[in-house]
Amino acid sequence: MAWFGRRKDSDTEPEPVEELELASAGDQLVDDGESLRPIVKGLGPDEKARIDSALADLEAEGVDVDDLSSLSEGLDKAYAAWASGDEDSRPDHAAIVERYAIGIGSHLDRKTDLDWQVVTDVFGTDLSLTEGFKGSFVVVPHNLVAGRWMRGETGWIPAVVGHIIRRRTRR
Repeated sequence: MAWFGRRKDSDTEPEPVEELELASAGDQLVDDGESLRPIVKGLGPDEKARIDSALADLEAEGVDVDDLSSLSEGLDKAYAAWASGDEDSRPDHAAIVERYAIGIGSHLDRKTDLDWQVVTDVFGTDLSLTEGFKGSFVVVPHNLVAGRWMRGETGWIPAVVGHIIRRRTRR
C-alpha cells in the first residue's frame, strides 16, 4: 500500500514533478540578488507584550528567570506533568514551550551581549536573540526548547544555555 499514492477512484494523472540536478537545485532556492543573511528588526509592542506575559506566567509558577537551575526545574516539572497527563486534559504544550523559550531568551538577554529582536531568515520569522542588528549570531530559544521537548529531554538547560552564556558574555 502506497502512503502517498493516487486515490484509486481518481482518473486524473498526477502533475509531473520537475526533477532538478543536484548541481542546479540550489539555484531554485534563492532568487538572484536575494540574500541569505537574516533580516533583523527591533521588538514591536506585540512582541514586548508576549515577553511580558510569559515572564509573568513563569513568575506565577515560582520560576526565577535569572537562575538556570530554576528554569530547568520548572521546565522539567512542566514536561513531566504534561507527559503523564491524560491526552484529552493536559495543557497545551505549545504554551509551555513558549513560556520557557521566552524565559531562556530573557536570561540570555540579561546575561550576554545578545538582545531580543525579530529575525527573519530562510526558515521564517522568529522571536530571537542576536548581536544588535547584525544578525551574524542568532539564537532562537523556541527551537532550543521545542526540539528537546519533542525528544523528552530534561535537565539540559544549565549546560546548553550556560554554554551560550560562556561564549557570549556581555562585555
